Order: sequence, then structure tokens, then C-alpha cells
Amino acid sequence: MTMSVTELSGASTPEPSTTADAPPQPARRTSAFGALLLRLHFYAGVLVAPFLVTAALTGLSFTITPQLDTLLYGKKLTVAQVGERPLPLAEQIGAARNAHPDGSIATVRPGDGDQSTRVSFALPELGEKQHTVYVDPYTGEVNGQLTTWFGSTPATTWLDDLHRHLHLGAVGEHYSELAASWLWVLALGGVVLWWRRRGATRGTARHLLVPDLSAGKGVRRTRGWHATTGIWLTVGLLFLSATGLTWSRYAGANFSAGLDALNARTPVISTSLDGAPPAAGGGHHGSSGADGMVESAAFDRVSTAARAAGLSGPVEIAPATEPGSAWTVTQVDNTWPVAKDRVAVDPTGGQVTARSDFADWPVLAKLSGLGIQAHMGILFGPVNQILLAALALGLLCVIVWGYRMWWQRRPARADRRALAGTPPARGASAGYRAGPC
Repeated sequence: MTMSVTELSGASTPEPSTTADAPPQPARRTSAFGALLLRLHFYAGVLVAPFLVTAALTGLSFTITPQLDTLLYGKKLTVAQVGERPLPLAEQIGAARNAHPDGSIATVRPGDGDQSTRVSFALPELGEKQHTVYVDPYTGEVNGQLTTWFGSTPATTWLDDLHRHLHLGAVGEHYSELAASWLWVLALGGVVLWWRRRGATRGTARHLLVPDLSAGKGVRRTRGWHATTGIWLTVGLLFLSATGLTWSRYAGANFSAGLDALNARTPVISTSLDGAPPAAGGGHHGSSGADGMVESAAFDRVSTAARAAGLSGPVEIAPATEPGSAWTVTQVDNTWPVAKDRVAVDPTGGQVTARSDFADWPVLAKLSGLGIQAHMGILFGPVNQILLAALALGLLCVIVWGYRMWWQRRPARADRRALAGTPPARGASAGYRAGPC
């Protein structure tokens, strides 16, 4: 209920009677709290609504990224024909290395079903991004290469940056944090205003959840659609606000500090081998020749050990960043029920040296991880995408109705204020008549 401008431009003037010969009804006096809440809801909505429109439109575009990836990169992400069994990872990685001789191997995500194997190479000039080579796991043929960001394709990365900071970097992050922060005030304030107007006098949930269809054209009908739609959206909007703030610039930093204070961070898996000799290849992932062949063979050993330890479904293998450390294998199935277990494996002998299961994570770490996946439209697959799209479209409708009320209640005489009615005379706030709220 963003920007309920519930009384919009004329809150101090009672609505005209719908019956021509009926005497005008006197406006009901409102409390000082009601008048304050009404104006806070209105003015905050007017100022914040443009930011919310931007967030809703960019978020709506992000909901279609899985289908967009399939359309743009389907020939790279998937294979033309599923074979009987995949080739050893060493052969697949060798094909990727031949196609991309530079950089060090950052991660390998073995192909599963019709999915290509993804071999990501890190280069200093790319920063957080990587070059990902896509290999057919059944034939060893390289399907293509993309510049990715934590596994996301260029299109998904572009839309993600657009939603988070409008491609303006740190400066642009202020827009999304402002919108998410004020969304709580606007949504909850709108619920209270609608309850005071409808719930207190009617006493049934139906009057709060269903617009008054008997209302004629005008501000009453617009307000009914604005308010009841906002009521239906409130829980979803608060969820998006809370999860979005977890990775914002300032609120996100405070959230991270709170997780640290409560010891509720995602557990860190130990990769120590307790003095074991460095793994073959010495951790130099950009090596070639004999060292490169040994390195590639280690991926098969590590993968076999992780599967034997119970890690099923899609996984991601990350070589050690330092010599003499274990490699990590992580489940990366983010759809419900999620699979996020991890193991550390000695690449030389293939023994599992440490384990971290999602079931053992702190509750806040679980909720934070699941909330972010739901916010991104991943957790429940297409259903999640549809729900997010409905929330974005609903929010846009609520904002449009709010501005429409402002226009419908615009001043008709020069002596009326343009925004929210004439304020009471000094010392007369107790008798100020602002209409029912």
C-alpha cells in the first residue's frame, strides 16, 4: 500500500454525497494520530513511489531470466543429445583448457542430464567475473564460452545490476535501499489507515479484502481498489523488503553484523589437511603439460569421493586456492527442497576431510539463504517467478491508483491546498476535521 494518498489533495473536505437530495454528512473528526499517519503515508508515498516503480519494473524484468537464458544461451547451457554416460572430467576439462589456455580453474560444475559441464577460469583482469567454457559431457565438444558472474550469464548479470543499482555502482545502491526501507512504513501505514476506515466500522474481514463494488466512479472506487489490493500484497511486499535489505549497502552491513553477533553465519568448512603434503599440481591451476594432466585427474577423484559421501544432484567443485589444502564440493540445487551440503576432499588420496550439512546450519543462516533464493525467483521454480511477477504488477497498480486519487481529489478552488488539504489553525489540531481515516 505504497503511497496511499488516501485522502490525497483534499483530505480536509468531506466527499460529496452520492444522492442528490440527501443532506451532506458532517465529516467525522479524526485523532491527531490518524491525521499524522495519513499525511506521513501520503507525503512519503509521493516521494518514494518513483523509486518503487523503478524497483518493481526492474524486478519484473528479472523474473524472466531463466527463460531469457534459455532463449539466448540455450545451445551453450544444454546439450543437443543426452548420451549414455558422461566422459571423465579430466577429458572434459582438457577440452575446456584447449579452448581457453589462459587463467586458472576456479570451479567446475559437472554436466547433469542435458546440462553442459561448466568450467570457469579466473583471470586477474576480470575481477569477480570469470570466463566459463561450456562442454558437452558426453562428447567433449566445446559448446561455447561466456563471461559469467558467480555462475550467472551476461543477461542475468545485467538485469541483476539494473535491479540493484541501475548500473550506477555504489551511488545507485541508494535507490533500492531507500525503496525497500520505506516500503515497510508505507505498507503497514496503509493497512492501519484502511483498518481505521473500514474494519473498525464494518467488523468483517470481507470489508478489508474486497473493494466496495457498489461505489460509483470517483475517488471512493479508486481508493477501494488501491487499499484492498495493497492489503493482499502486504505480506509479499514486506518479505521482498526484508530480503532485499539483507544485501543492501547500509542495512545489509547491519544485518551481517547482527549475524556475526548471534553466531548465525553460514558455517565455514575447514580445508586444512593437517600437514599433508601439497596436492599434485601444487594448486597452480593454470599449469599445463604433466602438471595440468594430474590436476585434471584430481577432479575425477574429488567428484567420486563427494558422490560416495552422499552429495547428489548438481554440484560444484572448487580447487584449493593454496597448496596443501583440501578441495571443496558443494551441492548447488537451489530449488525446493534445496541441497546445499558441502564436503572437503583431499585431492591426492580422495578422502573426505570435513563436512558441512545444510541441516546443521543456524536457523537464521537457513532463513537468510532461502529468503534470498525466493527473492530471486529460484526457490520454487516457475511458481516463484509467477508470484514475484504478480507482486511487481500489483505494486505498480497500487501506485497508479494512488496517483489517480491525488488527481481525482485535486483542488477545484484556488483557496485549497494542492497536496493534502488546508492545515488546521495553530492550536486547533484537536478540532481539525480531516475526514474519516
